[in-house]
Amino acid sequence: MNTTLETAVRLIASPGAWMEGEALRQFYACANLDGVRQAVGFPDLHPGKRVPVGAAFVTEGLIYPHLIGGDIGCGMTLWQTDLPRRRAKSERWAELPFSLETRWEGNLGGWLQDNQLPSSPFDASMGTLGGGNHFAELQAVEDVHDAGAFAKTGLNKADLALLVHSGSRGYGESICRAHMAEHVTDGMDPESAAGEAYRAEHDLALRWAQASRELIARRFLEALDADGGPAWDGCHNSVTPVEANGGTLWIHRRGAVTAGGTPLVIPGSRGALSYLVKPAGHEASHAWSLAHGAGRKWARSETRLRVRERFRATELMQTSLGSHVICGDRDLLYEEAPMAYKPVESVIEALLNAGLIQVIATLRPVLTYKTRGLRR
Repeated sequence: MNTTLETAVRLIASPGAWMEGEALRQFYACANLDGVRQAVGFPDLHPGKRVPVGAAFVTEGLIYPHLIGGDIGCGMTLWQTDLPRRRAKSERWAELPFSLETRWEGNLGGWLQDNQLPSSPFDASMGTLGGGNHFAELQAVEDVHDAGAFAKTGLNKADLALLVHSGSRGYGESICRAHMAEHVTDGMDPESAAGEAYRAEHDLALRWAQASRELIARRFLEALDADGGPAWDGCHNSVTPVEANGGTLWIHRRGAVTAGGTPLVIPGSRGALSYLVKPAGHEASHAWSLAHGAGRKWARSETRLRVRERFRATELMQTSLGSHVICGDRDLLYEEAPMAYKPVESVIEALLNAGLIQVIATLRPVLTYKTRGLRR
């Protein structure tokens, strides 16, 4: 029980962003851990393993690695490409191999060295997309709501953007499992030997995941004979320190994007717009974090049953927005169907009503890559 100081608990929601009871139970259980001083649930909140996804927890004197989970460093990167929007050929591009689930054949040792990363048992996963809700998606600027802020992002309306969502693959999971085997869900002093060891491994996984996202983006654009450069990279799963109230606090994010004052992306499902937004309001009031996406509405097993009854697989390979989806894994195609997610508009509405963001622009999906892997 958290008996030392009162925990500030905040739920940011709207009528259209329904929160499941199990997600709320997990959220309040985590808010009650020793040392937790603040708990913020965002409108994309949904159940996870022990810990809800779509939340941030601020602690004092203790860190809890299980609050971050296995995919340490999971996040997104947004790139501006040199692919002209007017020449978009999504149907033809959908036939390209991309091969983002297979080992990169380039100079991996050089890539690791350039990014100051040591070799590890997970080298073969560097630059691979992964499964679940990870993706690489070409996007077109739909509407610009704040021309001044948009001009500072490095994006332009004439060319397509690329959004990549991926994490540390098995690397972060190995760190989490080793820690859990010894400490289970106990909190630890971040300055202790065990705390410092975990933080060092955690920070390495963060850099590994970011380097992997960059390599994914480069591989994707190379398949298109295109070029580009990063406009933003944001992390969804991490623990980071912040100096506040005369001391050090620790922000644990589980499916919540770091909000440091710079523009960031809150994506919808593969059949919805993504939002380029600027954080607003007092950052400490929402744990220096924001919602990381639309958030799941249905569990994966439930989604497979529901969607199979209504749609053929081929019907899910083109969205209502006219974009194309590459996904050779039939189960994953069903599990990641747009209707499995909350409407991203309701998430954005809740954040706007709470005064936490300003919308800069919206981005429309053109081509979403999941996997070429064939599995029924």
